[in-house]
Amino acid sequence: MSIVSMASRRPDAAAPALSRRDACVEPPQPILKWAGGKRSLLPDLCARLPARFERYYEPFFGGGALFFHLLPDVARLSDVNSELIDLYRVTRDSVEELIEDLRTHRYERGYYYAMRATDPRTLGPVQRASRTIYLNRTCFNGLYRVNRRGQFNVPMGRYQDPVICQADRLRAASQALAGVDLRDADFTWVLDEARAGDFVYFDPPYQPVSRTANFTSYARGDFGEKDQAHLAEVFSALASRGVHCMLSNSDTPLVRDLYGEFRCERVFAPRAISRRGDGRQSVAEVIVLSYDP
Repeated sequence: MSIVSMASRRPDAAAPALSRRDACVEPPQPILKWAGGKRSLLPDLCARLPARFERYYEPFFGGGALFFHLLPDVARLSDVNSELIDLYRVTRDSVEELIEDLRTHRYERGYYYAMRATDPRTLGPVQRASRTIYLNRTCFNGLYRVNRRGQFNVPMGRYQDPVICQADRLRAASQALAGVDLRDADFTWVLDEARAGDFVYFDPPYQPVSRTANFTSYARGDFGEKDQAHLAEVFSALASRGVHCMLSNSDTPLVRDLYGEFRCERVFAPRAISRRGDGRQSVAEVIVLSYDP
């Protein structure tokens, strides 16, 4: 199935001269290593897409693997992590300046910890985005984690020669993000805008499957059980008005209970976070659908 056939437009809307996919010189890819990223799960997600949809929403944008794969003509993306959204705005609007600044970074221990300790609020937008990418490319496992004060606290990783500036990938992402609505906001805003025929993909911080698997601190504050329940209410409200909703999460009793009225399909994905490479085994997840694919 082609991407064009999946991203339909309103009958009264003028078709753009060039689709987002056709406008891209090369296929874009995620520009960050992201815990919980969906690149390995793309075949399972794409097999369950709605046959047609109008506008595309992704309220937990993160690494954006599904967006960069689909390249829908009309997209509205958000994340509660303001540093992340600032990065995508700079990539969209000032990619050459971002590339130039990234080329000044060094992979050295002292430099890394000095950059980590830098308050991003003291930097301009381009330098702030450059710092985010630098830390992502050189920290342990590409993990984004902050403490209670919102400070990035991941230790330096051990790499032979990490590629800090991926210029071609950044330019491709900039083309893909051109004209896209990017918002620093939590997931509830979609209730005010999404309507029948739109498609919303939710990829929240996963419900932990154990106490030692609690990686939910991607922004200040955690995403706990009350947040999971609130998200399920938003999912249900959107589904009731004819919005196509898809959600990824852990296959846990809580998630199964919250989405019991909907179609829940088990899939297996590699675990991305582990100190030992041989510990990264496939784990069960669920894809929840409000529609029949």
